[in-house]
Amino acid sequence: MTIRDFPFELGVVHGRFQILHNDHLKFIMAAKKLSRHLIIGITNPDPKLTKPTNTNPHRDKPIANPLTYYERFVMIRKTLIENGLNLEEFSIVPFPINLPELIKYYVPKEAVFFITIYDDWGKTKKKYLESLDLKVHILWEVSIEKKGLSSSDIRKAMITDNQWEIFVPKAVANLVKKWNIIERLKNLAKEVKE
Repeated sequence: MTIRDFPFELGVVHGRFQILHNDHLKFIMAAKKLSRHLIIGITNPDPKLTKPTNTNPHRDKPIANPLTYYERFVMIRKTLIENGLNLEEFSIVPFPINLPELIKYYVPKEAVFFITIYDDWGKTKKKYLESLDLKVHILWEVSIEKKGLSSSDIRKAMITDNQWEIFVPKAVANLVKKWNIIERLKNLAKEVKE
């Protein structure tokens, strides 16, 4: 593709990606089709940049954040390469959505910020970004019932030894096994019960 084939020079998407699944990939690739270069922001990159929020109260809990920033970075990079992108087409950075005033230190202000909206948390993120005078482009807005895959459901399936591999890219499945993520999740689930 040439630069003229893309509506936007720079695009940004963001998410926790705790576990990167096929609908995350759909979202990332939809934004990439519109951007010459796509920046993928990883939210909740570390505990100091992770805050509770009323519109999505579970997102700051350890069970909802089992992977490190580095592990998510590797999962995203391997998945995008597996899906035909090259390293010049994307970047991966921390994205402190819970501290929106810090976003300017991680991504260029002139980028277009792609989001999807399913619930009040999506609307809150839109307000955060717009309050910073950033250009927001909604890829799609649907009800939570029509959202599709959920990382929470995939983590639960892993903990309960149910089917999960069909819901994640091949690179992710391989890394989950290599890094023994399921055992980590089971241990975190035990801690929640205790």
